[in-house]
Amino acid sequence: MTGSAGASTAPVSRGDRAIAGRGVTLIGIVVALFLGLPIAALVVRSLVEGALRDAFVNPVILDALILSLVTTSISLVLSLVLGLPLAMVLARRRFRGSSLVEAVVDLPSVLPPSVAGLGLLLVFGRRGVLGAPLDELGISIPFTTFAVILAQVFVAAPFFIRSARTGLAGVDRDLEDAARVDGASERRLFRHITIPLAGTALVAGLVMCWARALGEFGATIMFAGNIVGRTQTLPLAVYAEFQGGDLDASIAAASILVLAAFVVLVVVRGIRSGRFLDLSGGA
Repeated sequence: MTGSAGASTAPVSRGDRAIAGRGVTLIGIVVALFLGLPIAALVVRSLVEGALRDAFVNPVILDALILSLVTTSISLVLSLVLGLPLAMVLARRRFRGSSLVEAVVDLPSVLPPSVAGLGLLLVFGRRGVLGAPLDELGISIPFTTFAVILAQVFVAAPFFIRSARTGLAGVDRDLEDAARVDGASERRLFRHITIPLAGTALVAGLVMCWARALGEFGATIMFAGNIVGRTQTLPLAVYAEFQGGDLDASIAAASILVLAAFVVLVVVRGIRSGRFLDLSGGA
């Protein structure tokens, strides 16, 4: 019995560890190449063939880029204004059904984008829940620039709300109570204590929210369509140029999105590591 126990706990030889280490390294290299090569090929081709440079003189791509920047900026502001109070409630209050509310808030971030677009149509479309009353007032939302903004807010706001909820929940309540004892109003407390302490999570959430809005495709094309100069954002331009046979323009537009996404990831990692932002230090 003792012999069998000793055999089962025999130390692994150095050779076995080396083989296992090489195997793990090889798998890591293969996965890294699988994830990185398509992106690298896209960016390199756009740079070598000058497609990225030409994108900024292509009126279709330029219009799509400007529309994307404008709509994502508006959707980011709306996500902040509408999402921050909800994140505050979810972080600070426990009430019956709060778990259900959290699930509903997170749901758009895991839904297929086409399903999100269909849902928006069923609410705001001409025969939708709110579409019919709005139509009587002469207001039509689908296939307009405002529809693009709504689609972006719907799919991107949960990323900010989730991050803000986590950041606000992590604020030390004792510090807030101490500020109240010192006579700070709720507004000053929120501005000078709560927001700075949760600042890293808030800013990271905003950056991720903007990135998700910039890359939104499915909900936009379902709810807003693909109208050049009106609802055709940069992701839709990638699809439209590819479908139209202009591969270079499609690659150029895609490269802009890749570079934007890369910058966003670098910024978010920098924020979370404290390199780019340290709002809590000023509190």
